[in-house]
Amino acid sequence: MSAAAKSPASGAPPGRGALRRNLPPAGRFLAGRKRALVRLGGWSLLESAQTFLGGYCLAQALDRGFLAGQTGTGLLWLAVAAASILGAGPPMRGVFTQLAELTEPLRDALVRRAVRQALRRAVTDPARTDDRADTGAVSRLTHQTEIVRDSFAGLVLTVRAFVFNAVGALIGLLALAPELLLVVLPPLVLGIGLFLATLLPMASAQRAFLDADEAVAEGVGAVSGGHRDLVACGAQADAAERTGRLIDTAERTSRVLARWAALRTVALGVAGQLPVLLLLVTTPWLLRQGVTTGALAGALTYLLQALLPALHSMMTALGAAGTRLLVVVDRFQDATAAPVPSKAPDPDPDMVAEAGTPRGRRPSRTAPAVEIRAVTHAYGPGSPPVLDHLHLTVRRGEHIAVVGPSGIGKSTLAGVVSGLVAPDHGTVLLGGEPVTGATAQDLADRRVLIPQQAYVFTGSVRDNLLHLRPDATSGELTCAIRVLGAEPLVHRLGGPDAVLDPRGLSHGERQLLALCRAYLSCAPLVLLDEATCHLDPAAEDRAERAFAERAFADAARARDGALIVVAHRLSSARRADRVLVLDGTTPRFGTHEELLTSSALYRDLFGHWQHTPPPAGS
Repeated sequence: MSAAAKSPASGAPPGRGALRRNLPPAGRFLAGRKRALVRLGGWSLLESAQTFLGGYCLAQALDRGFLAGQTGTGLLWLAVAAASILGAGPPMRGVFTQLAELTEPLRDALVRRAVRQALRRAVTDPARTDDRADTGAVSRLTHQTEIVRDSFAGLVLTVRAFVFNAVGALIGLLALAPELLLVVLPPLVLGIGLFLATLLPMASAQRAFLDADEAVAEGVGAVSGGHRDLVACGAQADAAERTGRLIDTAERTSRVLARWAALRTVALGVAGQLPVLLLLVTTPWLLRQGVTTGALAGALTYLLQALLPALHSMMTALGAAGTRLLVVVDRFQDATAAPVPSKAPDPDPDMVAEAGTPRGRRPSRTAPAVEIRAVTHAYGPGSPPVLDHLHLTVRRGEHIAVVGPSGIGKSTLAGVVSGLVAPDHGTVLLGGEPVTGATAQDLADRRVLIPQQAYVFTGSVRDNLLHLRPDATSGELTCAIRVLGAEPLVHRLGGPDAVLDPRGLSHGERQLLALCRAYLSCAPLVLLDEATCHLDPAAEDRAERAFAERAFADAARARDGALIVVAHRLSSARRADRVLVLDGTTPRFGTHEELLTSSALYRDLFGHWQHTPPPAGS
């Protein structure tokens, strides 16, 4: 797994690299909340005073009171200790109030970051939404955000408690007898140092575990979502082998994590139990140095009631919640920086899940609409390429369908052609001009991409439909609605000027509105990435024929009009001029009749589709 290796960017282990990446934003976050931190420290100082009084008052009650025959004096010192315990309520209330001032803004910031990251992935990596939701984005928005909030709150509470309890206890030991520090301090420092030395390796192990766990979830989800295609293609054994490797990796990472947890337990024993043992062993020497019985009792009180519980809580929090916090926050950092490929142009954030244009352009009159030259692309380093030296030419006015099993690279191809995914090797030309290096607006002028998850927003129906071409006339808007068969839907919604609530639309209605929006766009190349999968077959047929006629008309006007459909039904392939079959090894490109002869996969897919009962009402 990549998480278990060294970071390619820095050459450092992932734990250290994650620490370096997250310290600056963590510092900025805390610097913006200095008042909450100061108030938190003020309330915690009262806790230090309580710790100090607990051991010191017990020592004085013994030495000056009960052992000296002064029972009243002893009871008075114990009363002072009891009063300090009873007065702990208001300080704890103040601590939790200030803790909320730190944790809630952190959670809100991470939710905003998760939403931004999910929107960016929707436009920069269409393959992630092929046949399945972005489960990683959902996890970051819900589960991982709550992990950060709970871990951060627990970390602040436990570290604060240890620091201020340690301050009170060490001051108390110094006040009782400096010799006590000679016995207690060395094993305490040794154990804490040993524990801190394990934090970064444990963070690396924690990240590797989370990566492996997430990979298992995505792998199982992909297999379950593409089960029909796997059976049709006879790829069950290969899918089972890949899933088994993911599970084996997850098992190995969990074992590594368990070993680091065991070492953390050793560090806890050195720091927490060894000082008590040494104090008991050195009691005769301490008595010869003039340390009183009350001071020894007070020292044991500091160790057993203050230092040891606080130390145990801190080590548990840092070792588990702390490393988990570092890893999960680092995943939010990666999510913000990683989605946009280095060679791809920045997407227009206002397009969200679509790319289009309000302006047309006049590209080359002689070049094909699309040229793909020796394009290779893999999902990650070491992974087999989903596109391997692919060559493809789409002529002006041509209607192309792309078919193949789920996860084979159909949506990746759409992303490469549209410029949203940068290929590892090869060149993509739109109208004779390369995609690489083009600006977002330049690409938007040349193509419009409609993904499976259609995007609509709160606003009028007219605003949604004119989103890619605000200057379209009312006649052009009416024509697009009529051609795509959206008149009943627009009428039901209350007309073009009615306010649209996205929550009240079905997936098919969203797709129909997005198709109307794309039809109005001036971009000559149209890519439909399963953009009609929620429509019934008749509505899908009407939409694809409308876009094919549009592409032919654009070609007749010497524009690079073309239509590429990533198909989920083989009826789309029947309508296309030519069909590209992706099978992971040798792609086939030809007409429907040619592929029935030359491609065994296409024959299997077509045969399975013919024997699948049509949806009710079609």
